[in-house]
Formats: sequence, structure tokens, C-alpha cells
Amino acid sequence: MRSVDVGILIASKVEFELLGEFFCNGLPVTAKNSVCIEENSLLFNGHKSERLSFVPVANDCRFVLFDVVIGVNFHWQRKENQTFKGELHFIVENGQVRAINRLFIEDYLVSVISSEMSATSSLEFLKAHTVISRSWLYAQLHRKERVQASVLGYETSDEVVRWYAREDHTLFDLCADDHCQRYQGLTRAINPNVEAAVKATENIVLKYGGEVCDARFSKCCGGATERFSACWENVDYVYLDAFRDTPHKEPLPSLETEEGAREWIESTPEAFCSAVAPEILSQVLNNYDRETPDFYRWQVEYSQEELSRLVASRSGIDFGIIEELQPVERGASGRLVKLRIVGAKATKTVGKELEIRRWLSPTHLYSSAFVVDKIQRQGATHFLLKGAGWGHGVGLCQIGAAVMGERGYTYEQILQHYYPGTILAVVD
Repeated sequence: MRSVDVGILIASKVEFELLGEFFCNGLPVTAKNSVCIEENSLLFNGHKSERLSFVPVANDCRFVLFDVVIGVNFHWQRKENQTFKGELHFIVENGQVRAINRLFIEDYLVSVISSEMSATSSLEFLKAHTVISRSWLYAQLHRKERVQASVLGYETSDEVVRWYAREDHTLFDLCADDHCQRYQGLTRAINPNVEAAVKATENIVLKYGGEVCDARFSKCCGGATERFSACWENVDYVYLDAFRDTPHKEPLPSLETEEGAREWIESTPEAFCSAVAPEILSQVLNNYDRETPDFYRWQVEYSQEELSRLVASRSGIDFGIIEELQPVERGASGRLVKLRIVGAKATKTVGKELEIRRWLSPTHLYSSAFVVDKIQRQGATHFLLKGAGWGHGVGLCQIGAAVMGERGYTYEQILQHYYPGTILAVVD
């Protein structure tokens, strides 16, 4: 079975506890320990090392990492103590301690499915998500073998365009947070449904044209999925198309225009992810995700002064007082790909969708599918952002797919809906 290296956390000091017997660099060790940095080396039990490898003696051994940060830079960011299975490795990364968990891919997926959503979701939805999580992982591993670096955007005097791929993880395969896939070890409730979903789809991935699919997914598409190029590099995949998230995929309106985007965002068109019953949300969303009550349609308002301070802080650019937020380019789902920020001191265009979301929120906006209104409140100028969806909107919509599962769709039907033209195949 193939293993994967997952970067869990990075800190100047990492505290952990071994539950069972482990060998550390060949020597037996147990109980609670800590690793810190001294002179750019790992310091453990009074000894320095360049790398520490804790290998369990038995399959039922576990370890606990304390103060793991989840939801990094998102509005639900917090710390948790998390329990893991498999091997524990420590390395030096940028003068800090990096903790890495090495484990079998199928064991990793059991945790991912329980971390990305509530383990009480319907079996068909869990099976569909298992296949796409496995597909995404293998696609990234294959990509890493071919590409050692990635251009993550560009900056000119007029534009800042960035996107965030996973090639910036060079010391491990992927991270444990939303930047890749949520992986929270054994911390989330893992029930027989999740294990059954992983077992029933063991080693099965989505393929298109003989290649494992880069099966992206987001929390809520807002009624329309988006193309890959609107969020990442300027390439597109046939199976990651833009369409209305409805049973018969009614024609998608022209949302690349301001008129079309505004009409769409200011209405509540029917979709799998619209008007979802609370009992379905409780099955799908983990506790901290349910702290976000409005995600199909939402609003954020800033005073002119608040927005100016926020953007200066998040972008590192002194725009002065911000006078306008001007849409420059939208994707097929209405998501902004480029936004011009006009200030008294500077004007700059920002893209792509995630960078826009980062600049316009202390954490992240729910999505870049929004329209802007300048309004007056008590004699002061305010910017009202009215938006749709939660996340980039590419590929599977988790809320929509959960509704499909509850309505009796099979996991094969769910996958064909969100990734048209793909086939199910055993990974090479």
C-alpha cells in the first residue's frame, strides 16, 4: 500500500504524546515529549538531530499533537489537540519544527472524509467524496513527480495576480488544512459509514482521457460551478466545467457580465445547494462549519474607513481612502477573477479569486461571487458586498452533493453530475 506524508503543523516548539511504544531513530521511546529548535537543529531529550522519526511498534499505537491550528487564516481558525495513527516525523523547516504524519493512503482517506464533513452523512455522498478525495490526492502526487515548481501568479505596477497551488509543499506531499484537504487524524468522529465508503471504493479514482482527474471541490457553489482557470493557472479541464447545479443542468445565464452577475446574486435561483434543510446540514457540516449560517447568499458591509484599513493591512499596499471597487473580469459562475481597487493614493487590480477574498476580509470572504454597492449610512460612505456561495465553486459542491445523496442519487450519479465524462477506474 502506498503511503503519504502529511504536514500537520509548524511551530518553534511542538508538544506531543505517544500512546503506545514507538522507536525513535531506532531507539524505543514512550510517553509525553516535546521537540524544539536549537541552533537550527531539532532538540529532543537533550540530543540534537536533523530529523526525528517515530515508528510505531504495533498498528494500534497512536500519538497526540497538541495545539494543532486548523482553518488557518479562515474565520473558523482555532487550535485543537489531535490524535493520529501511523508514523510521526519531525524536520527543520524555516527555522521551526515541522511535524509530519506518514500513513497509508486509505487510512488517510478515512480521516479526510470525517474531517471534511460530518461522518453521519449519507453513504452515497461519502462514497462520492472518497473517490474525489482519492483522485485529487493521486493527481497531485502525479503532478509533483512531473513538476517541481509552479508559477503562482505575477505582479506588475498595475496588477497583483496570485493563485495558490499545492506545489509550495516541497518537504511533504500535502498539508492537513483547507489549502489541500482537511485531515484531522482520529479527532473527528469516524463511524462505520465512513470506513464502509472507503472500503467500498478502495483504490478507485476518477479518470478522464487516461489521466487521474484533478477533482476539485468546495463547500457551496452558490447555484453555479466554476471553471478551473478562474481560480488557478490558465488551463481548463473538460470535466471541470461551469454549469447550473440543478437536476437537468438548465442553461447557465451569462454571469460574466455585471448585469447578469447582479441579477443572479441578488436572487435565489433553485439549486441542489439552495434552501437546504437543517437536518441535512447537520449531517454534512462539522460543528465549526455550522457557525457559518448563510452561505448560499450572504452580505458583508464595511465603512469606507474600515475597508481602507483592511485592504492596506491585508495587501501591504497603501491605497489611501478607497473610493471604488470595480469588477474587471468575472468567471462563468459570476465569481470575480480580477477586481480593480481605486484609492486616493494608488490603484491596483487584484486576482485571482482567492487573493480577492483574502484582501477584502480579515480572514477570507466566503467567495468572490459578489457585487458591490456604495451606500450612505448616517452621512458616511459604506461598501455593501452581496455574494453567493462558499469557496471557489470548482468541481463538486459539497452541500449540493449531500442533497443529491439524500434524494436517492447513487455515488456514480453524483460524480457524473459534477465531473461529466469521467470514468471510474482502479488507480495505477
